[in-house]
Amino acid sequence: MLTVKAFQMDSFLPATYATDLLPQMEIAQGHLQNGTGAGNDFIGWVTLPQDYDKAEFARIQASAAKIRSDSKALVVIGIGGSYLGARGVIDFLCSPNYNLKKKDTPNIYYMGNGLDADAMEEVMELIGDDDFSINVISKSGTTTEPAVAFRFFRKMLQDKYGAEEAKGRIYATTDKARGALKSLADSQGWETFVVPDDVGGRYSVLTAVGLLPIAATGVNIEDLMAGAASMMETCKDGSLANPAWQYAALRFALYTAGKPIEVLGAYDPAFRFMTEWWKQLYGESEGKDGKGIFPASVEFTADLHSMGQYIQDGCRIMFETMVRMGASKAEKLVPLDEADGDGLNFLAGKSMDFIRDKAMEGTLLAHTTGKVPNIIVQMDGKTPYDLGQMIYFFEYACGISGYLLDVNPFDQPGVEAYKKNMFALLGKPGYEELRAELEAQL
Repeated sequence: MLTVKAFQMDSFLPATYATDLLPQMEIAQGHLQNGTGAGNDFIGWVTLPQDYDKAEFARIQASAAKIRSDSKALVVIGIGGSYLGARGVIDFLCSPNYNLKKKDTPNIYYMGNGLDADAMEEVMELIGDDDFSINVISKSGTTTEPAVAFRFFRKMLQDKYGAEEAKGRIYATTDKARGALKSLADSQGWETFVVPDDVGGRYSVLTAVGLLPIAATGVNIEDLMAGAASMMETCKDGSLANPAWQYAALRFALYTAGKPIEVLGAYDPAFRFMTEWWKQLYGESEGKDGKGIFPASVEFTADLHSMGQYIQDGCRIMFETMVRMGASKAEKLVPLDEADGDGLNFLAGKSMDFIRDKAMEGTLLAHTTGKVPNIIVQMDGKTPYDLGQMIYFFEYACGISGYLLDVNPFDQPGVEAYKKNMFALLGKPGYEELRAELEAQL
């Protein structure tokens, strides 16, 4: 089971920091378990690992099997929570080099998360003459970045297969009843999956939003959900034995003690996009009303040779959370070199895991000595079950953290500001007055 450890925290926080927060933690727990807090119409994810739609889950598995059988590539079109979770899971469980590996499953290409024409052209070239399918993910179907990308790849699909055959290669994950994408999908007869009304995008990785592309790679999504379900049971515990409580209490206490930046990291490059998913989860949930911990990320040991200097000696406004994952799948022992020209024969016969762990421990001691508090999140391993536990843990702790800050953890009002300006400057009908104002400013 996943655990949380505060490393030498007595030099940063009073011994009573957690018990002092108990009344607030109990209120936050009640909000999540009973739906009594702000944003309570978006807490469907709390019971999702047990209450998910089993019939749709079976359709997801069937569609994933079809994609594996008829496609060498799957284009996943979505932005933010519509792709970050899936990419994080796939990178972590299948490798950041997944598309380069020899395999019987399709390559996964992520589009609609930006507006770069060269990136789009490159993916089209990489697909080339290969058979491919599309999974377009959007609650409304009108978000600019994925909607534009979908136009291009849908045309590419229709040009290759014709309009009728293309219909069987488009999978739309969208609202269950309304919206532009839902209407289009129904009129064209595409296979559709539901973005639940009570689950926001950044909490949606364990819905069809994330599960279809994850399943297309062959990952066992039943194990992923089982891990999340086990953590769901753990998080029902309304006490400091709950690891989500422990993490949320540490974060809030450090924040109020003058540490407004959290750096999440791991000693595994496969974890990179899980940190990107985590940054959206916590940034959108906490960053409002002039409050919130700023979420940043690092990849160790690589970033010890770049960001390491600032973390060690820079402004003391941050704390670190390190995710430890246990043993690697491969055991690699350092070979002996008779000449010992690099002076590393003292490592001969030792495993890469051993070296990694000692680097981790040395860094932990150095950074805490340098006045950077450290939290350790320990996973049992690197299986879908373990990752399901971790995903739910971070989601639940995020809900608790938002309520500790006295903000709504489930809205994102600030996201709309750039969209209104972009629509106006692009000439969208109805934004003429704002367009004139903005162009005057520019």
